Amino acid sequence: MTVDSDAVTSTVRISDFVLGLPKCEMHLHLDGTLEPSMKLDLARRNNIEIPQSTTAQIRESFRFHDLPTFLAVHYSNMNVLWTSRDYEDLAYSYLQISAQQNVRHTEMFFDPQLHTSRGVPFPDIVNGYRRAIVRARIDFGMSAELIMCFLRDYTAEYAMATLMEALPYKDWIIGVGLDSDELDHPPAEFSEVFARARSEGFLVTMHCDVDQVDSAEHIRQAIADLHSNRIDHGLNVLDDPDLVIAAREKGLGFTVCPLGYGTHPCGMAPELERIHAMLEAGLKVSVGSDDPPYFGGYLAENLQACIDVGGFTEAELVTISRNAFETAWVSERRRVELLEELDDYARRHGLPA
Repeated sequence: MTVDSDAVTSTVRISDFVLGLPKCEMHLHLDGTLEPSMKLDLARRNNIEIPQSTTAQIRESFRFHDLPTFLAVHYSNMNVLWTSRDYEDLAYSYLQISAQQNVRHTEMFFDPQLHTSRGVPFPDIVNGYRRAIVRARIDFGMSAELIMCFLRDYTAEYAMATLMEALPYKDWIIGVGLDSDELDHPPAEFSEVFARARSEGFLVTMHCDVDQVDSAEHIRQAIADLHSNRIDHGLNVLDDPDLVIAAREKGLGFTVCPLGYGTHPCGMAPELERIHAMLEAGLKVSVGSDDPPYFGGYLAENLQACIDVGGFTEAELVTISRNAFETAWVSERRRVELLEELDDYARRHGLPA
């Protein structure tokens, strides 16, 4: 199996084992998969002037040093996305790359407020994404779902209004989440929004980023008060033994992003140590790629980093993949299919199934 795409910019060699491993990705921002080549193509298609004229110049502009500067770069790139076709192309490109990396199921975040705030109609966004999901099911035999995130640096009232816009599309959106800049925006700020979302049948996840102010308290709010079904990032759960126990008892999933942590001041290795500690504590950790063009790789590259930088074993990668399938928002029939596929792969490689 090979990955032949200009979109994959990492120079890391992916082992045959990692590439062939049946995978599930649940921490991926569709808005953050805009590759430089696609940005250039969409700018031309939509007659939008951008400061760069080559993909190399665009990639050079993907520079940041912390979450606020990342968000500034990321948000500025969204101005080339306008039509339903744009969103379909964006999602299909990610799904195609993921299929080449043997991702069998994916649950993709999208941030409609990044676009509705610019005047893009909500239906154009979700219809484009839905068409890509249907095409990927036909073309690649992979399953995919949408998770709609609220931007926590916008108001809770705007989040509630966005939730109301999503209600006609409940069959296409499996859950809701919370992302963007966490500073001064704890999960509790959006408690009414998530309560309404749960009452409408949406599953719930939310970002609890690494080493934020009151990180452990935010995780506690997400678990105990907002009844989150999963936590995105959440490495600071280790700061409170009671939180570890609560998360383990609930079978709560944690979606972590190794290459993204490489932008932290101390680099990726300390965060991989924390991820390893979470696994040893019996927490259901899975790996995602977050925003691949910005962090240098898709899911396979992130898993390879676990081996190359973190010293993870192949057996631990099987556990990570199993955690993902066990905490994915799929039917039990689909879950059994995916786990059987994973177990067969593990047996063929002499690993516990």
